[in-house]
Amino acid sequence: MGQYMEIGTIVNTHGVKGEFKVIPSTDDVTRYELLDNVLVEVGDELIEFPIESVRYFKQFVLLKLKGIDDMTKAERFKTYVLKIPRELALPLDDNEYYIGDLYNMKVVTEDGEDLGEIVDILFTAANDVYVVKDSSSSSSKEILIPAIKDCIKDVNLKENIMTVHLLEGLREL
Repeated sequence: MGQYMEIGTIVNTHGVKGEFKVIPSTDDVTRYELLDNVLVEVGDELIEFPIESVRYFKQFVLLKLKGIDDMTKAERFKTYVLKIPRELALPLDDNEYYIGDLYNMKVVTEDGEDLGEIVDILFTAANDVYVVKDSSSSSSKEILIPAIKDCIKDVNLKENIMTVHLLEGLREL
Protein backbone atom coordinates (compact mmCIF):
# COMPACT_ATOMS: atom_id res chain seq x y z
CA MET A 1 0.00 0.00 0.00
CA GLY A 2 1.42 3.32 -1.05
CA GLN A 3 1.47 6.43 1.08
CA TYR A 4 -0.53 8.40 -1.51
CA MET A 5 -3.91 7.76 -3.12
CA GLU A 6 -4.82 8.75 -6.68
CA ILE A 7 -8.02 10.79 -6.81
CA GLY A 8 -8.12 11.90 -10.44
CA THR A 9 -6.40 12.84 -13.68
CA ILE A 10 -6.30 16.27 -15.30
CA VAL A 11 -7.60 15.79 -18.85
CA ASN A 12 -8.02 19.36 -20.05
CA THR A 13 -8.44 22.99 -19.15
CA HIS A 14 -11.81 24.67 -18.66
CA GLY A 15 -12.20 28.33 -19.53
CA VAL A 16 -9.42 30.90 -19.57
CA LYS A 17 -8.80 31.38 -15.83
CA GLY A 18 -6.73 28.24 -15.19
CA GLU A 19 -9.44 25.80 -14.19
CA PHE A 20 -8.86 22.06 -14.81
CA LYS A 21 -11.21 19.37 -16.09
CA VAL A 22 -10.50 16.33 -13.93
CA ILE A 23 -11.72 12.78 -14.41
CA PRO A 24 -12.16 11.60 -10.83
CA SER A 25 -10.88 8.17 -9.79
CA THR A 26 -12.97 8.11 -6.66
CA ASP A 27 -16.49 6.82 -6.13
CA ASP A 28 -17.47 9.93 -4.18
CA VAL A 29 -16.66 13.01 -6.27
CA THR A 30 -17.81 15.32 -3.48
CA ARG A 31 -14.64 14.23 -1.62
CA TYR A 32 -12.83 17.06 -3.44
CA GLU A 33 -14.87 19.51 -1.35
CA LEU A 34 -13.31 18.06 1.82
CA LEU A 35 -9.76 18.84 0.71
CA ASP A 36 -7.73 21.98 1.32
CA ASN A 37 -4.80 20.89 -0.87
CA VAL A 38 -4.00 18.38 -3.59
CA LEU A 39 -0.74 16.91 -4.83
CA VAL A 40 0.00 17.01 -8.56
CA GLU A 41 2.32 14.27 -9.81
CA VAL A 42 4.81 15.93 -12.17
CA GLY A 43 7.26 13.27 -13.29
CA ASP A 44 8.76 11.78 -10.12
CA GLU A 45 7.80 14.79 -8.03
CA LEU A 46 4.63 15.64 -6.10
CA ILE A 47 3.82 19.35 -6.01
CA GLU A 48 1.27 20.57 -3.46
CA PHE A 49 -1.33 23.16 -4.47
CA PRO A 50 -4.05 24.75 -2.34
CA ILE A 51 -7.54 24.21 -3.79
CA GLU A 52 -9.28 27.46 -4.67
CA SER A 53 -12.61 26.06 -5.88
CA VAL A 54 -14.44 22.86 -6.85
CA ARG A 55 -17.37 22.61 -9.27
CA TYR A 56 -18.95 19.83 -11.31
CA PHE A 57 -19.69 19.56 -15.02
CA LYS A 58 -21.07 16.33 -16.51
CA GLN A 59 -18.66 13.54 -15.47
CA PHE A 60 -15.87 16.01 -14.64
CA VAL A 61 -14.71 17.80 -11.55
CA LEU A 62 -13.76 21.38 -12.38
CA LEU A 63 -10.85 22.21 -10.12
CA LYS A 64 -9.18 25.58 -9.62
CA LEU A 65 -5.79 25.55 -7.91
CA LYS A 66 -4.13 28.61 -6.41
CA GLY A 67 -1.26 29.89 -8.53
CA ILE A 68 -2.67 28.52 -11.81
CA ASP A 69 -4.44 31.60 -13.09
CA ASP A 70 -4.61 31.28 -16.87
CA MET A 71 -5.23 28.70 -19.55
CA THR A 72 -1.59 28.70 -20.71
CA LYS A 73 -0.30 27.69 -17.26
CA ALA A 74 -3.10 25.15 -16.87
CA GLU A 75 -2.38 23.46 -20.23
CA ARG A 76 1.02 22.34 -18.93
CA PHE A 77 -0.72 20.08 -16.42
CA LYS A 78 -2.73 17.99 -18.91
CA THR A 79 -2.49 14.24 -18.19
CA TYR A 80 -1.02 14.80 -14.71
CA VAL A 81 -2.37 12.72 -11.84
CA LEU A 82 -3.84 14.19 -8.66
CA LYS A 83 -3.03 12.52 -5.34
CA ILE A 84 -3.64 12.95 -1.64
CA PRO A 85 -1.85 11.52 1.40
CA ARG A 86 -3.30 8.12 2.31
CA GLU A 87 -4.40 9.37 5.74
CA LEU A 88 -6.87 11.72 3.99
CA ALA A 89 -8.57 8.85 2.14
CA LEU A 90 -12.25 8.36 2.89
CA PRO A 91 -13.03 5.50 5.30
CA LEU A 92 -14.27 2.24 3.80
CA ASP A 93 -17.09 -0.07 4.81
CA ASP A 94 -16.55 -3.78 5.45
CA ASN A 95 -15.55 -5.69 2.32
CA GLU A 96 -14.59 -2.50 0.48
CA TYR A 97 -11.04 -1.89 -0.74
CA TYR A 98 -9.15 0.81 -2.52
CA ILE A 99 -8.52 -0.32 -6.10
CA GLY A 100 -4.85 0.64 -5.87
CA ASP A 101 -4.36 -1.80 -2.98
CA LEU A 102 -5.47 -4.76 -5.12
CA TYR A 103 -2.88 -4.43 -7.88
CA ASN A 104 -0.07 -7.01 -7.59
CA MET A 105 -2.01 -8.86 -4.91
CA LYS A 106 -1.31 -12.61 -4.84
CA VAL A 107 -4.37 -14.70 -5.74
CA VAL A 108 -4.87 -18.24 -4.44
CA THR A 109 -7.75 -20.71 -4.60
CA GLU A 110 -9.51 -22.03 -1.52
CA ASP A 111 -7.30 -25.13 -1.91
CA GLY A 112 -4.14 -23.01 -1.74
CA GLU A 113 -3.28 -23.16 -5.45
CA ASP A 114 -1.29 -20.09 -6.52
CA LEU A 115 -3.01 -18.49 -9.54
CA GLY A 116 -0.73 -15.46 -9.88
CA GLU A 117 -1.18 -11.74 -9.24
CA ILE A 118 -3.79 -9.15 -10.11
CA VAL A 119 -2.29 -7.23 -13.04
CA ASP A 120 -5.35 -5.25 -14.11
CA ILE A 121 -8.92 -4.49 -13.09
CA LEU A 122 -11.69 -4.17 -15.66
CA PHE A 123 -14.60 -1.95 -14.75
CA THR A 124 -17.89 -3.23 -16.16
CA ALA A 125 -21.48 -2.21 -15.61
CA ALA A 126 -22.26 -5.40 -13.69
CA ASN A 127 -19.15 -5.74 -11.52
CA ASP A 128 -15.40 -5.28 -11.58
CA VAL A 129 -13.29 -8.10 -13.03
CA TYR A 130 -9.80 -8.93 -11.74
CA VAL A 131 -7.25 -9.92 -14.38
CA VAL A 132 -4.90 -12.48 -12.83
CA LYS A 133 -1.67 -13.52 -14.51
CA ASP A 134 0.71 -16.23 -13.38
CA SER A 135 3.96 -14.35 -12.86
CA SER A 136 6.02 -17.54 -12.57
CA SER A 137 5.04 -18.71 -16.05
CA SER A 138 6.14 -17.42 -19.45
CA SER A 139 2.59 -18.01 -20.65
CA SER A 140 0.50 -14.95 -21.45
CA LYS A 141 -2.69 -16.69 -20.27
CA GLU A 142 -4.83 -14.74 -17.89
CA ILE A 143 -7.70 -15.70 -15.63
CA LEU A 144 -10.60 -13.27 -15.36
CA ILE A 145 -12.25 -13.37 -11.95
CA PRO A 146 -15.47 -11.43 -11.38
CA ALA A 147 -15.51 -9.38 -8.18
CA ILE A 148 -18.58 -11.08 -6.75
CA LYS A 149 -19.19 -12.81 -3.42
CA ASP A 150 -19.42 -16.24 -5.09
CA CYS A 151 -15.81 -15.87 -6.28
CA ILE A 152 -14.00 -13.59 -3.82
CA LYS A 153 -13.82 -15.41 -0.50
CA ASP A 154 -11.25 -13.33 1.38
CA VAL A 155 -9.06 -10.27 0.86
CA ASN A 156 -6.18 -10.00 3.32
CA LEU A 157 -4.50 -6.63 2.83
CA LYS A 158 -1.87 -7.27 5.51
CA GLU A 159 -0.69 -10.48 3.82
CA ASN A 160 -1.45 -9.13 0.31
CA ILE A 161 -3.41 -12.29 -0.56
CA MET A 162 -6.83 -12.76 -2.12
CA THR A 163 -8.53 -16.14 -1.74
CA VAL A 164 -10.95 -17.04 -4.52
CA HIS A 165 -13.36 -19.74 -5.57
CA LEU A 166 -13.14 -20.38 -9.30
CA LEU A 167 -16.57 -20.89 -10.79
CA GLU A 168 -16.83 -23.50 -13.52
CA GLY A 169 -15.40 -22.24 -16.80
CA LEU A 170 -13.22 -19.46 -15.41
CA ARG A 171 -9.97 -21.43 -15.78
CA GLU A 172 -10.39 -21.83 -19.56
CA LEU A 173 -10.28 -18.08 -20.31
